[in-house]
Amino acid sequence: MSQSGQRVAGEAASAIVVGSFELASGERYDWHDHPLHQLAWAARGVLAVSAAGRTWVLPPTRALWIPAKIRHAVEASRSATMQSLYFHARRCPIAWREPTAVGVGSLLRELIGYLARPDLALHPRARAEAVVCDLLEPLSVTTIEVRMPVDVRAKRVADALTANPADRRTLAALGRAVGASARTLARVFVAETGMSFGQWRTHLRVRAALADLADQTPVSVVASRVGYDTSSAFVAAFRRLAGVSPGAYFSDR
Repeated sequence: MSQSGQRVAGEAASAIVVGSFELASGERYDWHDHPLHQLAWAARGVLAVSAAGRTWVLPPTRALWIPAKIRHAVEASRSATMQSLYFHARRCPIAWREPTAVGVGSLLRELIGYLARPDLALHPRARAEAVVCDLLEPLSVTTIEVRMPVDVRAKRVADALTANPADRRTLAALGRAVGASARTLARVFVAETGMSFGQWRTHLRVRAALADLADQTPVSVVASRVGYDTSSAFVAAFRRLAGVSPGAYFSDR
């Protein structure tokens, strides 16, 4: 659990250990795991947590339960404060075996801050820990996954569009930049990502939009940033993939 910049509270005798991490814009904790269950939460900013082949975008109203020994990575698209709760497995009543999103309301948020106090006595800490466990309820969340191609030329195209989702060049124009025909690239994207290039680019744009949506950026601004001419076109694409509108995606109802 030791990370640069981490502060830990309650490590001696509690069932829950609270760690605080400051992440700079673009900072990433690469793939790792813990012997304890973890609840990863952005007290400030937005986090992207990848685990078990999926990526969850987490504003301060949402956290991710990561079972012990599940490899995961954490990234901040802009500066953020991550507070993680680590649960001793043998003393934890939660038995979820897969990463699970949960809502973070005002009471849970206050309890996390309360448990982060290093001077908190044992009995008040135990009572607060029990309430925290009672408050963790699963959320049904659709994640948007983007599989990257392996072919060197297609990978260069994918990397360019990942860096700039608003890039509107056609596949033929992108192909000229990497030395491949549109037909070749189209075939590679289907073979290596399981999607046509158009479908892949839609997935990429919608996933790229999530961090801004989580940061409550207006939909019209987000749509332009990821390459859509109109908000309605972006909303329609988002709804097709996520099953809900952009405004409803981060609702915890």
